[in-house]
Amino acid sequence: MTGGTDATVPKIYGWCPGALRPMMSGDGLVVRIRAPLGRLSSQQARAIAALSLKHGNGLIDLSARANLQLRGVRESDLRDLIAALQDLGLVEQEATAEARRNALVTPFWQPNDTSHAIAVDLNAALTEATDLVLPGKFGFAVDCGIPLQLQNTAADIRLERSGADLLLVADGAQTGLPVQAAHAVEEAIALARWFLDQGGAPEGRGRMRPLIARRGPPPAHVAARATPTPQQGLGPTAIGRLVALEFGQISAHDFDMLAQLGPLRLTPWRMLLVEGVQDIAAQPGLILAATDPRLQVRACTGAPGCLQALSSTRDLARDLAPFVPEGALLHVSGWAKGCAHPGPAALVLTATAPDTFDLIHHGKAADQPLRETLSASALRAAPTILTEGS
Repeated sequence: MTGGTDATVPKIYGWCPGALRPMMSGDGLVVRIRAPLGRLSSQQARAIAALSLKHGNGLIDLSARANLQLRGVRESDLRDLIAALQDLGLVEQEATAEARRNALVTPFWQPNDTSHAIAVDLNAALTEATDLVLPGKFGFAVDCGIPLQLQNTAADIRLERSGADLLLVADGAQTGLPVQAAHAVEEAIALARWFLDQGGAPEGRGRMRPLIARRGPPPAHVAARATPTPQQGLGPTAIGRLVALEFGQISAHDFDMLAQLGPLRLTPWRMLLVEGVQDIAAQPGLILAATDPRLQVRACTGAPGCLQALSSTRDLARDLAPFVPEGALLHVSGWAKGCAHPGPAALVLTATAPDTFDLIHHGKAADQPLRETLSASALRAAPTILTEGS
């Protein structure tokens, strides 16, 4: 990256905002809601939309962990907002319990199926495990259906299906431990304790994947994982319709509109699953067609909504989306941390100043650029700059 000033050095918080531990951003507090089982009744979802308008700026994010984020919340309104969310059954009574309950479940669970049953028990066990002090970003995934849906979603401990077996998998390992459904949760908690015992979280930070890269999985984890399967695409499903959100964000008005159609399930793919519905009216911020070019773009909040961002991002990302080659991904990042897409992308624009970007090919937001100090206006005028030299 160019420069080297403090402004271009990513600030690592090491934790994610919650409802009881919100994070200040450029547009106010970010209040994150971890909906139990990733599902909101129509009543809960409509109430969230109303609370977003009353206490925030009317914008709602959907995170890569299938959590909602209310943006622009005023500090003076926080207590009333939390009380309302607790009345809805969406927030714990204390912050450490809320942080531990970081479990993602496949959006396609059915009542009383294996994924549903395990996720319910896992949430309860994590809430009760008061002595289990895990890093703030440490998470679980429950993916016990066929086909698997969460293989490309970040999680430190996975419970997933492999043929007729359930496997407990430490992230980064190619093998796992066969477990019975009745014992899956206790084995998952035991693996979390093993992670801590092995020094996976020095000074309270760390993830499973680096630990596995250093020392490998536990000796009993020898069963092969299932072959990766394609993720469910946009459109109709057996449960309802999947709709994508432009840059993972939706207005409170559109959120309320979807909630009037049916209960909402939150996914880690910046999509909402509207239960029992197949036809949804077009709205500017909703993506209904699998051919929409915005699906090939990732863009963070950018300035001024993010305190760390050096430039606005989303208007430029929207303008450049039609010029991204088929099958490629464009990541527009407001700063070097690359929050919207931590992994590599074919095309990356990383802000270095207001409306000024470095261009990176096949890399991450902090990687060495191919071209430096490109203006947003130049990129709009000649979008072929994106692919020159690739």
